[in-house]
Amino acid sequence: MQSWRRRKSLWLALSASWLLLVLLGGFSLLRLALPPRPRPGASQGWPRWLDAELLQSFSQPGELPEDAVSPPQAPHGGSCNWESCFDTSKCRGDGLKVFVYPAVGTISETHRRILASIEGSRFYTFSPAGACLLLLLSLDAQTGECSSMPLQWNRGRNHLVLRLHPAPCPRTFQLGQAMVAEASPTVDSFRPGFDVALPFLPEAHPLRGGAPGQLRQHSPQPGVALLALEEERGGWRTADTGSSACPWDGRCEQDPGPGQTQRQETLPNATFCLISGHRPEAASRFLQALQAGCIPVLLSPRWELPFSEVIDWTKAAIVADERLPLQVLAALQEMSPARVLALRQQTQFLWDAYFSSVEKVIHTTLEVIQDRIFGTSAHPSLLWNSPPGALLALSTFSTSPQDFPFYYLQQGSRPEGRFSALIWVGPPGQPPLKLIQAVAGSQHCAQILVLWSNERPLPSRWPETAVPLTVIDGHRKVSDRFYPYSTIRTDAILSLDARSSLSTSEVDFAFLVWQSFPERMVGFLTSSHFWDEAHGGWGYTAERTNEFSMVLTTAAFYHRYYHTLFTHSLPKALRTLADEAPTCVDVLMNFIVAAVTKLPPIKAPGGPGPRPKPPAPAPDCINQIAAAFGHMPLLSSRLRLDPVLFKDPVSVQRKKYRSLEKP
Repeated sequence: MQSWRRRKSLWLALSASWLLLVLLGGFSLLRLALPPRPRPGASQGWPRWLDAELLQSFSQPGELPEDAVSPPQAPHGGSCNWESCFDTSKCRGDGLKVFVYPAVGTISETHRRILASIEGSRFYTFSPAGACLLLLLSLDAQTGECSSMPLQWNRGRNHLVLRLHPAPCPRTFQLGQAMVAEASPTVDSFRPGFDVALPFLPEAHPLRGGAPGQLRQHSPQPGVALLALEEERGGWRTADTGSSACPWDGRCEQDPGPGQTQRQETLPNATFCLISGHRPEAASRFLQALQAGCIPVLLSPRWELPFSEVIDWTKAAIVADERLPLQVLAALQEMSPARVLALRQQTQFLWDAYFSSVEKVIHTTLEVIQDRIFGTSAHPSLLWNSPPGALLALSTFSTSPQDFPFYYLQQGSRPEGRFSALIWVGPPGQPPLKLIQAVAGSQHCAQILVLWSNERPLPSRWPETAVPLTVIDGHRKVSDRFYPYSTIRTDAILSLDARSSLSTSEVDFAFLVWQSFPERMVGFLTSSHFWDEAHGGWGYTAERTNEFSMVLTTAAFYHRYYHTLFTHSLPKALRTLADEAPTCVDVLMNFIVAAVTKLPPIKAPGGPGPRPKPPAPAPDCINQIAAAFGHMPLLSSRLRLDPVLFKDPVSVQRKKYRSLEKP
């Protein structure tokens, strides 16, 4: 009996030892499945791990040892970092100003358009002496010529070498203290917080605008494959796998069998896209997955994800260990529909905000560097990772999400209950005395600003109002209407033309409508755009119809932030167009708001009396603006909000907005 007990104890001890060895050996396979703890002062790069929520059945965070910290390699510039190799004192005052070295020799059309894009941005300066950043655009992939060292190189300090494509020729000079922005850098050569990781762009990537995301069904739908796998010669194939199948790299013993794989077009049509991290060309598949709304599953990638310094890729992609194929596959199959929905929606936002065009990639690169100059408060993570994105949420306006109209709902706040009326008096014009009295009678009016852009002298007397009235001397340009004047003290602006005719009730009701939709424009007069097959372009009309896509800024409510966008984010060519063709300004302002919100405007009810017909727009105005934007952002709507009992045949005493009733 005792010998049996001894044998049993020995067997239990050997079993425990064997189990312990198996567990210790398995730790190395599961290391990449958990997020490493951030190092103090280190830049937060992209997560090289599969989300812990997906591996709860395999391990818990507290059960696995912490990854050993390995010092990053930096062959580009030794121990360079932002504090030691960049002089921020040159960026005081105007912030980031960029000078682009002129190209020497033959350049491609893509190179020429990239230079034009930078020169038209708010970052550009003509003088290298006044520049904070000097940009050298590499010619390697475009012409086969190697870039030479510029005269003002200064060991590369405050320089950025922009390389959109891999360089086929050896470097002809040492980068020194220069930053490098290149496509898909390896994790060994990338310097977090100093270099910038760019996406791998195809040669035919559009300069501006870009194709929209392809996702139409945001939730998993029957018949759609679970997985899409990259093919070596381009394209994708889809696989609808069972619980025990493993369709990539032949790593599984099971054969998925015939009929379970299917060839597809260039863009994948599946829920998840498996992308190997070993081959450099796999980085180009990453953008294809984003555009298609296919959640990228990166298998132990050896390259840095694009803009990893500011983009939280855990909300749009999954980075998995290729040594755990069956576990990864099981985790993907068990992912909840709500999580899949959130990830797919984020892929579409990131594609549209930062990757759909070369122009967006370049402007995002400059915005990342500007955030470093202003500090971490310039763009909080929410602004980078929530629509409409950091390129449309300018830090020059505010660094708090609560100040932007499109974050009110997300922040659980509401706009203030007052507005500022901005009345533009252009040539020829008379003082809008009746309009001032009608607007001043609104209980929500905080101030009235009269923008005098007329050559006539100012009137000696203005009507007495219960709210402050300020006269601003304009510069005789239509774009003056949308300048972010410091005298505007409220978030809401009522933009008016001196010839507008509104009643106090109309103003009050339209403002209440705007408070419910503070990110949109709320106006009284509308127009609509359409595609003109005969001329092969866009057209628009001010004829009254049930459907509309624009409201005229001669009488409209909107958030004051759109003045900042109009003045500081639009290319100079578009602002010049607005001044040269004043009727284009309504189209341009509607383009801005629609591009930000992806929503149409809202029409408020018109008041009694005849309405003046708006002036005819310039013939090709809308096409010039659409070409500059790179796409058509306007959306049509039939939504019109009226007060209850507006035209019903009931007692006037029961109506809140009594003056809206026709006589």
